[in-house]
Amino acid sequence: MNKYIAKILNGLQERNAGEKEFLQAAEEILTSLEAVVERHPEYERAALLERFTEPERTVMFRVPWVDDGGNVRVNRGYRVQFNSAIGPYKGGLRFHPSVNLSIIKFLGLEQILKNSLTSLPIGGGKGGSDFDPKGKSEGEVMRFCQSFMTELYRHIGEDTDVPAGDIGVGGREIGYLFGQYKRVTSKHVGVLTGRGLSYGGSLVRTEATGYGLVYMVEEALARRGESLENKTVVISGSGNVALYACEKAQSLGAKVVAMYDSDGYVYDKNGIRLDVMKEIKEVERARIRVYAERVAGAEYREGCRGIWQIPCDIALPCATQNEIDGASAKSLVQNGVKYVAEGANMPTTLEGIEVFQKAGVVFLPAKAANAGGVATSALEMAQSSGRMFWSFEEVDAKLKGIMVNIYRNMENAAREYGMEGNYVAGANIAGFEKVAQAMMAQGIV
Repeated sequence: MNKYIAKILNGLQERNAGEKEFLQAAEEILTSLEAVVERHPEYERAALLERFTEPERTVMFRVPWVDDGGNVRVNRGYRVQFNSAIGPYKGGLRFHPSVNLSIIKFLGLEQILKNSLTSLPIGGGKGGSDFDPKGKSEGEVMRFCQSFMTELYRHIGEDTDVPAGDIGVGGREIGYLFGQYKRVTSKHVGVLTGRGLSYGGSLVRTEATGYGLVYMVEEALARRGESLENKTVVISGSGNVALYACEKAQSLGAKVVAMYDSDGYVYDKNGIRLDVMKEIKEVERARIRVYAERVAGAEYREGCRGIWQIPCDIALPCATQNEIDGASAKSLVQNGVKYVAEGANMPTTLEGIEVFQKAGVVFLPAKAANAGGVATSALEMAQSSGRMFWSFEEVDAKLKGIMVNIYRNMENAAREYGMEGNYVAGANIAGFEKVAQAMMAQGIV
């Protein structure tokens, strides 16, 4: 390993002990940049990697709120503003019990490169809370969001930091957060993306991450003389990303046969009926087992890991980090998978990635494959700034163009550095080079 990179990783281990998700992401990124660092010795002289892996600003705060029983509850809030070299911080807010500083930092570090890959002027950031919206009333969710924004508003702005949604933060939560921002600042500006269409949102934002994921797979197939027609697809998750990846894949001729939630998965050999799945997950907010009760021939199985044993051509992990480990990756390879594209953030462990790459599977990493969401968020920012509103077709066409461009850039970067076909390295290099050039141009800041 390059001595400079080894020194950085050792330093990160010492300063961030226990932050396993952040350290995992840092190792995956930095080890793929060895050839770049060796080509640019000036990066070490400028301590560029030290600055790249240290957030520009980390904000932690308490979030007190009152539940429906009149009890005072306290959660912890975060905003990590990681890198603003190429634009204002941009990245989602995640509300989930698993949220801690390590997860927010890993997501923020990944976000720097993901945002860079879009070729749009947005830096990297991430935030959230260990608050769980599940099982909470509308009033409780609203009161929590208002308390959260009462602190967060001091640190964000349309030209400073523009959060979006993530796990646990959908249109409802964005609405409450935006309402409180407007209330305490008296400003109606594009400070959050993912807003409703009635108050400054963008068409395609809901579908963007799932659609963009499939557009990238479509491009990878096309470069090999193939298409999605008649391909069998397995998708983990059943939230926004998974549902709209399913919708776009089916519209292009693929057959999606399995999806899951945190309780278990459904397998439908005839192909998932998207209308039924959307009714269950978007309208009723019910558990996925209901699908098997309503659709003849569909099977429900407890637990999630078994989904990766289903034979498929394409796997789209769209749930959460580290859901595909080495054993699951081996099961997928043994059952014929040829393409894996990450819809979630870091859903494959380092061991799993190694299994796929050794088997010749086309592996498309999250920072490239799921960049459609943040790309469309940036398009929403552009519309807000210009007081414009683009049609669905206009935004969708821009999204597809961005995803195709990301694929080609990471393919070219991997080839330039002698790692053809290694899209993990290609994505990291293509994203990093733009950020590095901006950081070098701006001096030691």
